[in-house]
Amino acid sequence: MASTKTSREEKKVVKQDRSKLYTWIVRGAWISFISFFILFPLYVFTVSIDFMGLYGGLPSWSALENPKNDLSSELYSADNVQLGKYYRENRSPVTYEELSPSLVNALVATEDLRFTEHSGIDLQSMGRVAWGIIKKVATFGASSLEGGGSTLSQQTAKNLFKTRGQNEGPLMKIPGLRMLIIKTKEWIVAVKLERYYTKKEILAMYLNTAQFSGNSYGIKVAAKTFFNKPTYDLNVEEAAVLVGMLKASTYYNPARNPENSQRRRNVVMNQMRRFSYLEQEKYDSLVQEPIVLNYKVDSHTDGPATYFRAVIRRWLYRWADEHGYDLDEDGLKIYTTLDSRMQEHAEVAVKAHMKYQQQLFEEHWGKENPWRDEEGEEIKGFVEMLAKRTPRYKGLEKRYGKDNDSIHIVMNTPVPTTLFTWENEDYKKDTVISPIDSIKYTQRFLHAGFMSMDPHNGHIKAWVGGINYENFKYDHVMQGKRQPGSTFKPFVYAAAVDNGYSPCYEVVDAPVTFSVYTDGEEDTWTPKNAEGRYSGEKMTIRQAMAQSINSVTAFIMKRLGPETVVDYAKRMGVTSNIEAVPSLALGGGGDVSVYEMVGAYSSFVNHGTWTEPVFITRIEDKDGNVVYEHPIKTREALSEETAYLMLYMLRGATEEEGGTGRGIPPELREGNEIGAKTGTTSNYSDGWFMGVTKDLVSGAWVGGDNRSVHFKTLRLGQGARMAMPIWVEYMKRVYDDERLDYEKGAFERPRTGLSIEIDCAQYGGIENEADSLIVEDSIQIIDQDEIF
Repeated sequence: MASTKTSREEKKVVKQDRSKLYTWIVRGAWISFISFFILFPLYVFTVSIDFMGLYGGLPSWSALENPKNDLSSELYSADNVQLGKYYRENRSPVTYEELSPSLVNALVATEDLRFTEHSGIDLQSMGRVAWGIIKKVATFGASSLEGGGSTLSQQTAKNLFKTRGQNEGPLMKIPGLRMLIIKTKEWIVAVKLERYYTKKEILAMYLNTAQFSGNSYGIKVAAKTFFNKPTYDLNVEEAAVLVGMLKASTYYNPARNPENSQRRRNVVMNQMRRFSYLEQEKYDSLVQEPIVLNYKVDSHTDGPATYFRAVIRRWLYRWADEHGYDLDEDGLKIYTTLDSRMQEHAEVAVKAHMKYQQQLFEEHWGKENPWRDEEGEEIKGFVEMLAKRTPRYKGLEKRYGKDNDSIHIVMNTPVPTTLFTWENEDYKKDTVISPIDSIKYTQRFLHAGFMSMDPHNGHIKAWVGGINYENFKYDHVMQGKRQPGSTFKPFVYAAAVDNGYSPCYEVVDAPVTFSVYTDGEEDTWTPKNAEGRYSGEKMTIRQAMAQSINSVTAFIMKRLGPETVVDYAKRMGVTSNIEAVPSLALGGGGDVSVYEMVGAYSSFVNHGTWTEPVFITRIEDKDGNVVYEHPIKTREALSEETAYLMLYMLRGATEEEGGTGRGIPPELREGNEIGAKTGTTSNYSDGWFMGVTKDLVSGAWVGGDNRSVHFKTLRLGQGARMAMPIWVEYMKRVYDDERLDYEKGAFERPRTGLSIEIDCAQYGGIENEADSLIVEDSIQIIDQDEIF
């Protein structure tokens, strides 16, 4: 009996202990439950106000209303084609309406199935995160919490406001608390985003802020990079590839890791199937298909108008700095005057002609080196001199010291190199070559500059600064300046016509001698004609300019004086430093750019008014507000009558017998008035051509990067052969393009008519006493000088 009693007492004690334990468990649960609902809101509140700076802060209300995100600035042509971008992160925004339904479905099915139902926080996902935090704290931070089931709103908060790695307070350095605080911040910001924005706006915002590999930021750039498509054209499998990259952009990059990407794509499509965004039959079909890419990473060296983009980039950076903008991240839209179709025609014309020209050049020189001095002798040490200017050589000097044999060894040791070539479509060839031989190779190339402009408003329509921007970045339109040769002669004749000389004035083709001073000593200079001889015959100044007769231009220069010609050139827009010297008559007084020459020649078509060449019309900020409009700058350079008479003079090149523009094909000349002027400098270092029609003024230059690199003969080295074919091919394409509004026709005559007769046949000889004096002067010179 005692034993039984003891057993009952023991059971009673156990029962009491269990009751006490149950009571404590219930009390503990209630205390925990009540504490959670009291302390957790208090904790969230302290995070939201960043109590005593312990948490690192949250974005302000104004930041939420106007979230800052780096956006590429975009460059557009006049016909609204994107030419390029300026960026640190290549990102362009899209709206929800620009997203394909497949893309939206793939994203929701994979990343946030209840996106349309929650208000920024998904409680189920939140539970998973909480359990993960408990395990993390329990294991002293050993377990990972990444990928904890954030909603799209939370991920948008993370992308926009950099909740990880920035703005971290001291409490975030405590193991186990950092991720809890980060998640709390994302919850708070996500809820705020849901208040400010619609679901569609948040979804688009997330895709705009997501980072893809391949230098692609945001869905718009990613779609273009991997599939060369706008976002609204993405199909199911393409959308699944891009959404799959969001998990790990490099690991699932379809260009670098196609097998990984295909597996992940199929996972995304399976999610779409599971949640009725994709039919089973279509899923079964698509899951077997390989990924088909159209992959191309945006680059500053690719695309249209590369030289133009590089030149105006310098202007844009200065403008942005002066006006408080960041060109690389403020999402500006820059609208240019360039026409993408005309730019394409210009680039095709330059490439076609320069490929042919280079072939002629190689055949002309063969195995000989083309760098020559004034006597035609090869310049010794030419390549070595250029080598010493290269960054590679200067780096070796810092490493080994000057005149060290090690430098010679390195510079002459073959290394794998990619060189420019005309032999294939991508203009590249991989080879093994020494740095010295690479310089020899590149110095043999001829280069070009071409610009076309609307003379009436100054809008530049096409700009080609060289043969290949990736390999030769020097711009030959604005940056490069060379002697203009005979293309400078119209400034001499413009000064003459403006001072009363008629296009019909006659001058004898005879030597003209100038007194010049060198180092304080008097000397003489007698310019020769291109062929080295003089005809001794009278000709009108229109004929002289058409045939580019140097002696007649020199005669006019001597009559007017170099200072007068410089003044007229400046009036017409030549800004480079040119000297008032006799050789200016032949373009020898200084270097000018294609940009200046085209602008100056435009004065002839624009009734004598010089208009500054324009390459940007306006700039808008990311919200579409106009923040810059280019002011039109004009100046009266010539009278309207003089301008028209100069057009008549320029037409002589295509209409007069022996005119240097007679090589322009009949298909361009028929039913069309064309003004033209060729230019060739000494030793044939520079070939120029200026072409003028009623609606376009265009200029072309061709030559070596170094003046010592050139053809040996006038037959090959003259402007009519080197440069004019570029203009011819360009104008053919412009006139044939039905999308463009350019037609052949006559130049507009002065509104008040002409005060003189320009049909020289009406005069029947010397026009008047002024003419007689001109002829007599030239005859006296003939009597005194030998005619060659």
